[in-house]
Amino acid sequence: MHYTEKLIGLAAVGILAVGCGSGDSPGTAAAPGADSKPGTAQETTAAPQATPLPVAVDGPQKDVLDSSSDGQLKVPPKPDNSAPFTERVEHKLQEQVLGRVKVPGKTSAECPDGVTQKAGAVNTCNVTYEGAVIPYEVKISDSYKEGGFMTFYNAKPLKGLLVAKVVYNEQYGSGSGRSDASKLACEEFPAARAVGFEADSGLTCQYWSKYGDEGDGGYETLRVKAGLYGPSFEQVR
Repeated sequence: MHYTEKLIGLAAVGILAVGCGSGDSPGTAAAPGADSKPGTAQETTAAPQATPLPVAVDGPQKDVLDSSSDGQLKVPPKPDNSAPFTERVEHKLQEQVLGRVKVPGKTSAECPDGVTQKAGAVNTCNVTYEGAVIPYEVKISDSYKEGGFMTFYNAKPLKGLLVAKVVYNEQYGSGSGRSDASKLACEEFPAARAVGFEADSGLTCQYWSKYGDEGDGGYETLRVKAGLYGPSFEQVR
């Protein structure tokens, strides 16, 4: 069972102007029981065969915003067009990360060696979101011409980003097919963690299924990975 939501893109295209142009570019799950009355037969149901994980996922996460353009996902102040190119790229990368996860958080960015404006130049930048560091490859367009008004570049993250609130939100999401909030739970995730794409994060979630515990009813465990477009849930067999 594998489920992925499209949230965090692999590569983003950036466009920055030179000179005076534009620079935009989540309790415990309880097993159902039977009421008991003296002198009457009791109806029982299968009990969970695994311990529920500590963080109950009881609904969508309110901090996950609907739109990537929400003003809460902006990083003030925005540098003007006269600011150094590297500074403007660093600012843009922070807003790209915020726009993809759609959860406000503390960010910073640094391109240690700067961003070279030269056709085909490849640069390295690091974006930090809530303590998680995501390395980026920033490549200037092969068609760049010195002195041109616009500078086109591709910014590609080299690691995935798992954000706790996004994971909890997607675990509950309608597209997951899991909507019984009393039986959804996850480990306690860090606010954010940078991991290799499709690498095992070491973190898990779970849901109740009538097919669990070899068909007797029980918890199914999901391994959480960072996919190209957001958290990925892989059933543990």
